[in-house]
Amino acid sequence: MKKFNLVITIVCITMLASFKPAPKTDLFADYPAYSGNDLGVNYSPQQTVFKVWAPRAIEVKLRLYDAGNGGEATATTNMTKGLNGTWELAIKKDLKNKYYTFQVMQDGKWLLECPDIYARAVGVNGARGMVADLASTNPKNWQNDKKPAQKNFTDIVLYETHVRDISISSNSGIKNKGKFLGLAETGTKSPDGEPTGLDHIKQLGVTHVHLLPSFDFNTVDETTPEANKYNWGYDPLNYNVPEGSYATNPYDGNVRIREFKTMVQALHKNGLRVILDVVYNHTSDTKGSNFNQFAPGYFYRQNADGSYANGTGCGNEVASERAMVRKFMIESVVYWAKEYHLDGFRFDLMGVHDIETMNQISAALHKIDPTIFIYGEGWTAGNSPLPEDQRAVKKNMAKLNEVAAFGDDLRDGLKGGWGDLKEKGFVSGATDKKESVKFGIVASTPNTQVDYTKVNYSKAPWAAEPFQTITYVSCHDDNTLFDRLKISNPKASEADLIKMDKLANAIVLTSQGVAFLHSGAELLRTKKGIANSYNSPDSINKIDWSRKTKYKVVFDYYKGMVALRKAHPAFRMPSTKMIQDNLKFIETGDTGLIAYKISNNANGDSWKNILVVLNGNTSPKTIKKPAGKWTLAADENGVNLKGIRTIGTGDITIPATSAYVLYRK
Repeated sequence: MKKFNLVITIVCITMLASFKPAPKTDLFADYPAYSGNDLGVNYSPQQTVFKVWAPRAIEVKLRLYDAGNGGEATATTNMTKGLNGTWELAIKKDLKNKYYTFQVMQDGKWLLECPDIYARAVGVNGARGMVADLASTNPKNWQNDKKPAQKNFTDIVLYETHVRDISISSNSGIKNKGKFLGLAETGTKSPDGEPTGLDHIKQLGVTHVHLLPSFDFNTVDETTPEANKYNWGYDPLNYNVPEGSYATNPYDGNVRIREFKTMVQALHKNGLRVILDVVYNHTSDTKGSNFNQFAPGYFYRQNADGSYANGTGCGNEVASERAMVRKFMIESVVYWAKEYHLDGFRFDLMGVHDIETMNQISAALHKIDPTIFIYGEGWTAGNSPLPEDQRAVKKNMAKLNEVAAFGDDLRDGLKGGWGDLKEKGFVSGATDKKESVKFGIVASTPNTQVDYTKVNYSKAPWAAEPFQTITYVSCHDDNTLFDRLKISNPKASEADLIKMDKLANAIVLTSQGVAFLHSGAELLRTKKGIANSYNSPDSINKIDWSRKTKYKVVFDYYKGMVALRKAHPAFRMPSTKMIQDNLKFIETGDTGLIAYKISNNANGDSWKNILVVLNGNTSPKTIKKPAGKWTLAADENGVNLKGIRTIGTGDITIPATSAYVLYRK
């Protein structure tokens, strides 16, 4: 059974006091590394080979079961010690769909019974592994599954959602609510007739669906679906297996695999690539984790006194720099990419990982498919013993190969700092956020027109190329954008809050870098003021599809801005040099007014010149327009790619809290 007393969240309660100090770091230096690619369970009808790495084990037992829970073992067999810390056993009969566990004796005691860390199929609640014939889990025509086309990483528009949130509402019109299959359904509508779920995402026009953790996590009891327990999923249990609570049958290990693949296939068929949020930086449990049942202490970093390091704020941090940890991480993402046809990975607290491991992950994935997109949080949640110059944090992005990080400089420049909910941002009239927003507009790349002394967090550019910056204003963490704007602008009318909201993501969708939208932002999503909703009920986390009807003009605005970005490559230039050559800020003399011009049919755009004016002030502002007639393509109300109206010579007045996009062919 899963451990329900653990409260796992991005800001976890430390559990260090519960554990004995782990061995000191130098005790692991002589652990043998195994270079083979056959760890885990390898099935064929003729035999199944079980192989684990347990370098200090005295004895290892394999137990077989008929079911994923309950009942006694049908067989218990000792494994044979092999090379470089491995233990192996081949059983020469067809074990398809049988369940198994391992148990290691070390230092004179038996550790916990559990699946191997490489387990690819499990029973209910992940307590036992399952011998799977993976080919038999493929949906019909899986071999013909084709990824949607992608040219440059900067062409990506990400849409971050949660498997349960997107479909669980009673007004979703989706049959398989809260399941992988729910995100595979098409033709679903709200009671008002508006497209929901997959059709809604497709209608919005984004290119990639980013799924919050959907591997087997620890805090939802799969045996009691009627309890409707919720979690974001940042509490890993079995890294290489889909989550059972999102399957229609969590007891049969094949079902969750088949249904995850069915979801990916449906998204691909509808023109959407799929990103998986992965959490290799910590485990939900420490002493009882699967890692610690095979090589106690090895998979975790330790402080100088031998205690568990806690750079994640979750009681432990995974030691990515150690050979067998690095090997596990690389082989895990490669497995997901190959077996599940995934198109990218978002790394939780990527700053906890070392640069070399992230670069080897990038190399391995891009060998499979150069268009796989890799990004993560370029920070830690606390102090780590890993030296900062070795961490995959924002300031080290130039050392990372084809890996991106979230741009929190723009995020907090737009809406206000994360540490003070009452702080205003550029979109709500703040007078000190202009340079932070400009920093984000050029995707954190070097630019002589940005005054780095006035940027909120980064006092120097950190992205070597624009694709290394995720351009965003909100995500699952913290308050939704609409909630945050309400909190920091308590006297603002709903109409004014909507203007702020639209301006914020208009800036995101016209800035350079890789655009990112939080699911439901296009519907003015609210979580009723709850920021850290990692285990809040569906009433807080669900997408309420009635808001699509209520705020249809907002949805249409977001849809139009996505279409503008996709239609005009000038907003998604693939190189820093191209941005430097073609994007020039115009001095406005106003801290709440930003204007810039993109020239020369940048990046092959059909528009020769583009003028973007962003007014964060609470009053209209006038700016001297570059000479000639210009066509207005986007204003405070909407977007028309063929033009809203022509604006002649002279000054141009921008309404309060709005974005204007103009062009000349």
